[in-house]
Amino acid sequence: MGRVAYGSSGLLALALLTACSACSAEPAEESKGVAIAGGVKAASAGVFPPDKSRNVPTDQSVVVSAQGGTLKSVRVTGGKAGILPGELSADRTRWRSLGNVRPNSTYTVTAVSVNSAGQQNETTSTFQTVKGTKTFDIKTITPNKEDTGLTVGVGMPIMITFDQPVADRVSVERNLSVQSSKPVEGAWHWFDDTHVDFRPRKYWPAHTKVRVEAKLAGVRGGPNMYGKRDVALDFKIGRSQITEGSLKEHVLYVRRDGKQIREMPMSAGQGGVWKYYTTSGIHLAMSREEATLMTSPGIGPGQSGYYSLMVYKTVRISNSGEYIHSAPWSVGSQGNSNVSHGCVNISPANASWFLKNTLIGDPIILTGSPRKLEPTNGWGHWQENWKEWLQWSVLKDAPTMALP
Repeated sequence: MGRVAYGSSGLLALALLTACSACSAEPAEESKGVAIAGGVKAASAGVFPPDKSRNVPTDQSVVVSAQGGTLKSVRVTGGKAGILPGELSADRTRWRSLGNVRPNSTYTVTAVSVNSAGQQNETTSTFQTVKGTKTFDIKTITPNKEDTGLTVGVGMPIMITFDQPVADRVSVERNLSVQSSKPVEGAWHWFDDTHVDFRPRKYWPAHTKVRVEAKLAGVRGGPNMYGKRDVALDFKIGRSQITEGSLKEHVLYVRRDGKQIREMPMSAGQGGVWKYYTTSGIHLAMSREEATLMTSPGIGPGQSGYYSLMVYKTVRISNSGEYIHSAPWSVGSQGNSNVSHGCVNISPANASWFLKNTLIGDPIILTGSPRKLEPTNGWGHWQENWKEWLQWSVLKDAPTMALP
């Protein structure tokens, strides 16, 4: 089975189900004492939370249990979501809700049970959920069709930003899940209260289908704050393409599915008084642009070292202004020396090919520089080893899940 999901906690679910079973052992008051002529007792249904309950948490499961028969139907309505989904056990004696209820809502449970003689009995129960005054929502989720396309490289992380700071990280992360068509081990990582990312322990297997589900509607994100909606995203991992290069050897090697397909002479950051170093580390392709205006950081017009130049066929690899791009002016230095302001210079022909053949999320591994890529510089997620990555995950064990 494909792996990776952080949408639920098995121990918590078991404890909750046990608690619900204990609370629902007795039938609801409305159905007690009903008997059928001929000695066949009427079936009844016990409901948890109990009738007229108040301040029910949004992550509380609704459980309906049949006594003296089976459940014919269960319907839970209320809140902005309308009908609360659920699942019925194989023997039709227990129904359990799926997903969260909404805050500030009244829910009505209607259960129809039936005994061995075919006699039906209806049980109705209501409960009110906790009060909430604020909502939070997903502001951005990457990859996305508009910026990256939905076929991405093997190094691609899943990145989620929220429009409000999240205080209850456990509750939120428990409702984030990743499903894959091939086995993958991975984990979420909180960079701050508004930014949580997922990456596998190793690169994604090539040609893997991935589905991300953020079932956050009604999920507690902090005091009196609950999730506004559910979000889902499907994307694909393309072929495996990894580019490697040494700033000391001045050559980039492109390998696709383990085989070298291109060798490109390059020139990287010159260092020197301005410290124009290209960073060493595992970069990811972040964007592909036909033209990019590049200016000297922190240096204005008229100052020594100032430049403003339109550069073509660019692939961005960090947030600190590093690109792999066409540099016809440095072709003579490519393959033998470093003369750039920090970018990786390659020939126009190689740049055109690289732009066309690169997917967002393709790893680009550079070595030989005294400056290291920071994990927070662009998509430098792979700069942290697995132990470091797990330090900022609140749920470190996940059940195995697979795409249908």
